[in-house]
Amino acid sequence: MRTTRQLSITLPNDMADALRERVSRGEYASESEAIREGLRALFARDRAVEAWLRTEVAAAYDAVVAHQGRTVSAKAVRDRLAAEHSAQE
Repeated sequence: MRTTRQLSITLPNDMADALRERVSRGEYASESEAIREGLRALFARDRAVEAWLRTEVAAAYDAVVAHQGRTVSAKAVRDRLAAEHSAQE
């Protein structure tokens, strides 16, 4: 069973030129290798964002929901900052 699959992609000229330049400089052995590395980086970033959302963002959301009386709206923050700025002038 094959472990790879051939795909055809279309890139804007500037991206295709940058890809070929990196291959010609020896940064990558082939255009396919460069694209694979880019996809690995994209997938790693997606996993990191998902982990961040599940841990830090979810925890912050839960804290806000649990203590709604202690939260301040964005409008209230802007109004207070504007008032403080006006008072300093």
